[in-house]
Amino acid sequence: MKSICYGFREGSICKGNGYKPPNLHKWGPGVRDVYALHYIVSGKGYLKTCHTTFPVETGESFIIFPHREVYYYPDPQDPWEYYWIEFNNCAETSRLLSMIDFAPGSPVVQACPQDFRPLFHLVKTAGMEPFERERSDAGLHLLLSYYMEHYPSDKAFLKKDYVLSAREFIESNFWKPSLSVLDVVEFVKIERSYLFRLFKEATGTSISGYLTAFRIQRACELLKTSQLSVKSLAYSVGYQDPMYFSKVFKKVTSSTPSEYKKAFNTGSTE
Repeated sequence: MKSICYGFREGSICKGNGYKPPNLHKWGPGVRDVYALHYIVSGKGYLKTCHTTFPVETGESFIIFPHREVYYYPDPQDPWEYYWIEFNNCAETSRLLSMIDFAPGSPVVQACPQDFRPLFHLVKTAGMEPFERERSDAGLHLLLSYYMEHYPSDKAFLKKDYVLSAREFIESNFWKPSLSVLDVVEFVKIERSYLFRLFKEATGTSISGYLTAFRIQRACELLKTSQLSVKSLAYSVGYQDPMYFSKVFKKVTSSTPSEYKKAFNTGSTE
C-alpha cells in the first residue's frame, strides 16, 4: 500500500503532509531544513537524534527539528502507522513551537486523550489560490494550538497574562449592558481578590473603573466621528439608560455628551 502525500505551494508555512500506513519505511540518518511533526496512529517505532534513541508508540508524537541529524524507523514486529506534516522554519512557527513542550533533546510527547487525526486532516492542499494557502496555514495553526493546549511549555505558562486577558475581555464586550466584574473574573478563571490586586497594580484602577473609562473613551470617539443620538450612543457603549450614561459621561469628562461634541467641533474648525 502506497503512502499518501500532498504538496504545498511555495510561500505557504505548510510545506507538505501525508499519511504513512504500517510498513518498514525508514528515513536517515540525515538532516532536513523544515520541521516535521509526526502523530502515531498505531504501532511502534524509534527516533534517533541528539545521540539518543527515543521509542515512540501509539498516540505519541515526535517532531524533527531543522538541521538536526535524525534517523527514524519502525519496530519490525509492530511497524508504526502515522500522519505527518512539514512546515517552514520561520519566525511564526518558532513562536508557536516555543509554546509547546518540544525541544531538540526531548522531541517526543506522550499520548493524551485528544485524537489528533481529524486535525491533521484539516490541513488541506494549498493549491494555487491565495485563500487555499491561507486555509492550509490556518489548519496548521489550529493543529499546533491543540498541541499547545495538551503539551504546554514552561514559556506558555509564563505567558499567561491575567491582566491582559481581563483587559481584552472588557474591550471585546464593553458594549454589553449586562457585562459585570464577575463575568471578567469567570473568564480569566483565577481567584477574585488575586485578579483585583493584579489588575490594580498593572493599571492603577479597578476592573469596574477600567470598564467605565473604556466605555466613556469609546463614547468620546463616537462623538467625534458620528452623528449618533445620545440614546444610540449610550446603547453603543453598554448603557441602556441615556440619562445615566450622560451622568457617568459628565463625571468622567466634566462635560455632557452634547457639550463635548460641541467643544470638539468648535476646536476642529479653529
